[in-house]
Amino acid sequence: MVVWCSVAVLSAWGADPPQTPAQLKAAGLRSVEVLQPVEATPVVLQGATVWSGESRLEQGYVVIEGGKIAAVGTGPAPSVAGATVLDLTGKHITPGLIDTHSHLGVYPAPWARAHSDGNEATSPTTPGVWAEHSIWPQDPGFSLALAGGVTTMQILPGSANLIGGRGVVVHNVPARGSRAMRLPGAPETLKMACGENPKRVYGERHAAPSTRMGNLRGQRSAFLDAVSYVQKWQRYEDKLASGAEDEGKKKKKKRSGGGEPAKPPERDLDLETLAGVLRGEILPQIHCYRADDMLSMLQLADEFGFSVRSFHHATEAYKIRDILAERQVAASVWADWWG
Repeated sequence: MVVWCSVAVLSAWGADPPQTPAQLKAAGLRSVEVLQPVEATPVVLQGATVWSGESRLEQGYVVIEGGKIAAVGTGPAPSVAGATVLDLTGKHITPGLIDTHSHLGVYPAPWARAHSDGNEATSPTTPGVWAEHSIWPQDPGFSLALAGGVTTMQILPGSANLIGGRGVVVHNVPARGSRAMRLPGAPETLKMACGENPKRVYGERHAAPSTRMGNLRGQRSAFLDAVSYVQKWQRYEDKLASGAEDEGKKKKKKRSGGGEPAKPPERDLDLETLAGVLRGEILPQIHCYRADDMLSMLQLADEFGFSVRSFHHATEAYKIRDILAERQVAASVWADWWG
């Protein structure tokens, strides 16, 4: 038997995550549903083999207080007032598993067309859509994943599009809405794809892209538009900053027909997401099988000055492992399908 504890996730929280509407608003999140803080008696798990993620502890223990892991060690467990003590001799305790590539909720199982919501395959570039808005929290797959020890997951759009939309990192806890499942403090991510998937989807429609060179043209065009968008907003912000002049100058400009207030550019949801990538605030997650495709995407990243966070599926990542290691690019690979 294996007991799963979310060591990796809970220890990363540090301070208490935002829960109340006011805290969520301050964190830039809004929700009609929030999860209540855990109110539970302390639990001490003792006598098991504890896998901390860094070492294996024989006859180890885990202390859980207030729903969080408070202590991990080996030998006799500390005494905790009012705690429920469970003897797990012969069993194993591991950190909760983090699934870096999931489509739970956006492609629920059992499958039905009514809730098949992972690909907005109406345009090769749709960075303005969010996987969060497709998640069905009642997907039975969430419970199945939890039974297998998956406590946290990055849920991504599918790979039909060159730029498929934003992903979301969620904690695998029951909720009625996806916003309440968000892992507080997790970065924003963007699903992108290269190679055969986009060229197959759109090539079968006799539309672009139908080749790998068409893929790269579509990616570059999207980021060129994003660069212009960032520059527009920068000019607007510069104009606002330069408006700190004395009232006399403002009146003089007004009499001469100048001094009109700065007008912000029109918001564009697609370009807003790509601007976040250019600023390093949104982390690209790129579906890519072949090594040469990965190199093409790294060249694209160099051209526009952003970093690739991870290549997903990445069956040929081993061929360019030195380049990926040097650039600190992760590979999110199949657990049971390769080659």
